[in-house]
Amino acid sequence: MEYSFMSFAQFLSEYLTGTNLAILGAFLAASLAGIGSAKGVGIVAQAANGLLTESPDLFGKVLLLEALPGTQGIYGLITAFVVMLKAGIIGGGVELTLAQGGYLFIACLPIAFVGLISAIHQAKVAASGVNLLAKQPDEIGKAITNAALVETYAIFALLVSLLLIIFF
Repeated sequence: MEYSFMSFAQFLSEYLTGTNLAILGAFLAASLAGIGSAKGVGIVAQAANGLLTESPDLFGKVLLLEALPGTQGIYGLITAFVVMLKAGIIGGGVELTLAQGGYLFIACLPIAFVGLISAIHQAKVAASGVNLLAKQPDEIGKAITNAALVETYAIFALLVSLLLIIFF
């Protein structure tokens, strides 16, 4: 049995294309922001379940706090979709140069990394908001406002990524 190994240079020359770089950027935007959101929603849900064992009537208020860290995953998905449209992966056969694919890859990085990190930090603030509701159930507005402030930076990252992609 004979094995044929491809050198790293051969691998790069065959598979490193502009379209593949754009796909990698879209993948990172959707997956990293999605991972952050999944972890974030889980953090808040754990805190919420503790409160709901004592006060099941607060489910509606707690659900709002649980949903907040999920938005970063949506932002990553939107970015990935726009890149796939722009790169012709969906709806057309555009062949991107290596430089164009690299540009789209880099354009995806703001929402990929900020989405990952901000979702987790937003979850920590939202989980402490659940603790606030345990003692003061009428303070949902303050809990949401505090958690939404972290969201601001995910929105900034989404705007940067989308503006880079749209004006490509």
